[in-house]
Amino acid sequence: MSVMLESKQGLIAGDGILPVKMAQYAKENGFEVVCISLANDNVKQLKKYCSRVYSCHPGEINKIEKILKEEEIKQATFLGKVHKRVLLQLYKFDARAIELLKTIKRLNDDEVMLLIVGEFEKAGITVLDQTIFIKNLMIPAGVLGKHKPTAEQLEDVNYGFWLAKEMGGVDVGQSVVIKDKMIMAVEAIEGTDACIKRGAKLAKKNASVIKVSKPKQDKRFDIPAVGLRTLKTMKRYKASLLAVEANETIIVDQEKVIKFADDNNIVIMAV
Repeated sequence: MSVMLESKQGLIAGDGILPVKMAQYAKENGFEVVCISLANDNVKQLKKYCSRVYSCHPGEINKIEKILKEEEIKQATFLGKVHKRVLLQLYKFDARAIELLKTIKRLNDDEVMLLIVGEFEKAGITVLDQTIFIKNLMIPAGVLGKHKPTAEQLEDVNYGFWLAKEMGGVDVGQSVVIKDKMIMAVEAIEGTDACIKRGAKLAKKNASVIKVSKPKQDKRFDIPAVGLRTLKTMKRYKASLLAVEANETIIVDQEKVIKFADDNNIVIMAV
């Protein structure tokens, strides 16, 4: 479904380089981007491409909505990591956010995000597919670097792909760590990097990391993404293969990621 894009776009930015890339590509294509930053690590970079950057806590729903309305934002994109720990520490959550959270039976990713999307829609703001401005970062099938997987690694990838899809189907996580057809770790609330650390430490060396989209992936949030930080975590804990789902995964700074994998004997592939 094609969307008529407004000339002024809202960006709800977590941490990492991904929201910066979206703002950059949008600006380069003639869009004005107004950003609500929910993290601190990339504000300086966001200011290069956004006409305005407001800092908010993820739980300040009234403040966020007020800014979007005052800026007359009709379309917004969610991009970047907001750690789920904020749901365990209701610090800075406004009364409305706390009341909304009470209406959810399970505080898993999809239910929380669908609740937020619903609130935006009530305010007349459409949440866009995360990939609209960054389709060039989606990865086609194939081995991306110079290192090829072994037959044993491919068996682990097949097993891990199936397992990660099963976990995604119940909205637990999108990443798994496998070694010798054994499950070392399944991602939950801790996030991909912590899952890699936990699983690769158990494996000692040569673990395979597999990350996929959910079977019923809502492209407005949680599109799987990997970047240099993922590869550096793998190197630190001696994991030797990263497999992502082809045409469903964003790789940020692809050239740097592939070079790092090549230089550190890591297989990187999309399946």
